[in-house]
Amino acid sequence: MIDKHANIFSIKHVVLTEVARHAYIGDLDEVRDQLPFEMIPGPNANFRCCVYREREIIRQRIRLAEGKSPDGKDSKGIVQVISSACEDCPITRFSVTSNCQKCMSRRCQQACKFGAISIRGDRAYIDPSICKECGKCAQACPYNAIADLVRPCKKSCPVKAIQMDPETQLCVIDESKCISCGACVESCPFGAIATKTYMVDVIEAIKAGKRVVAMVAPAIEGQFGADVTMANLFAAIRELGFSEVVEVALGGDLTAAYESLEWAEAYKEGKKMTTSCCPAFVNMIRKHYPSLMKNVSTTVSPMCALSRLLKATDPEVVTVFVGPCFAKKSEVVEFGIEGNADYCLTINEVRCMMRARNIQIEKGEPDLQHGSVYGKRFGNAGGVTEAVLQAMKEKGVDTSKMTVQRCSGGEECKKALMLLRAGRFPADFIEGMACPGGCVNGPGSVKFAAEAKKDRDNLIAQADRREIWENLSKYKELEHISMHRE
Repeated sequence: MIDKHANIFSIKHVVLTEVARHAYIGDLDEVRDQLPFEMIPGPNANFRCCVYREREIIRQRIRLAEGKSPDGKDSKGIVQVISSACEDCPITRFSVTSNCQKCMSRRCQQACKFGAISIRGDRAYIDPSICKECGKCAQACPYNAIADLVRPCKKSCPVKAIQMDPETQLCVIDESKCISCGACVESCPFGAIATKTYMVDVIEAIKAGKRVVAMVAPAIEGQFGADVTMANLFAAIRELGFSEVVEVALGGDLTAAYESLEWAEAYKEGKKMTTSCCPAFVNMIRKHYPSLMKNVSTTVSPMCALSRLLKATDPEVVTVFVGPCFAKKSEVVEFGIEGNADYCLTINEVRCMMRARNIQIEKGEPDLQHGSVYGKRFGNAGGVTEAVLQAMKEKGVDTSKMTVQRCSGGEECKKALMLLRAGRFPADFIEGMACPGGCVNGPGSVKFAAEAKKDRDNLIAQADRREIWENLSKYKELEHISMHRE
């Protein structure tokens, strides 16, 4: 049951946990329609206008938890709008505040070409049914008395993929522009934007007896506290039914090694190049700067690299990426890269699966390590650059004159790409991370980067100092697989 003290995050967790629990039991089809009534028993509403609306929101969240679109439409988009929750967002963008002096010049009224402004009582008034949200009135007011209230989701989107339906005023995501970064999901105060999850598919694969391997992203380190090592996490994840758990830091080493070869060649040719590991950054280039796709490294992401390594020895293995990234789901569903992960789950989703199975993460197991420290730092802004340059140095390449611009967050990425497209980008390479601070600040995290930083740094400090190429020399399968997209 969801009580009146719940917030957006706890409601999400309750829904995901219940869906995971019934998927494990095997009775989800039978109880699906009853779950909203169990979570919102009524008769009084706790958060919205009525229990019927609250239950509809839960029903749409259950559909998302099953990997479906909330409104029943056929959509491949990862990020989706829960329409019944979006209705609570204020729809009037421009409004007159008490700063209005009812001045005689009436500049706001003169600036409006649509006749939306009238003078009533002690101030001007904007008729929202006529207003076209052009902003001319706010620009004209000498007292700054007209407030421009941009919806949080629209304001947060770095690629202007969010608009409002002119009839319903509900949020609409343009999938041809959306890069699946998840900024809108985090910013919406009503929880009206969420992502599909593939928990049910993964659970069904486990129950079918398939060999399902969890590939755990480096950003997970520190998410559960200073005393929880990777070995502790692996043990808990195996209890969910996964056959094996592998650290994607190894995939980071793979990507760094093969991308370093590309960078070295590109530097000789005078060709500028970008990283390819952040799928939201690649989406930004693919959808908004397509002429720059030739500058994107052809090396696959750490997720794909590790998946290919696993599939090289067992083509039937089901690979599941676990990390803080929403855009990784887009990489799996939309990119169509051969040998990539079969499914992607967020750290939050895996935590909900653990709660559904009453699994506690134990402490005190000796740690294990599959990747180098450089691979472990891949999730930090600047970590990819450090790893690639390190891989070059290990091969004797002089990197002293190479310059890299580390872009952290959508806006920084946009600026760098615009300069590159205009032929005015000064550095040799671009490291693009759509999330400020890197993957460690991804929207699917349990803790924000700043909160987890101390624990993360302490855990990584305990790792051995193996080098990248030294670590990869153990894997003879690399002779038979490609680490490039094509």
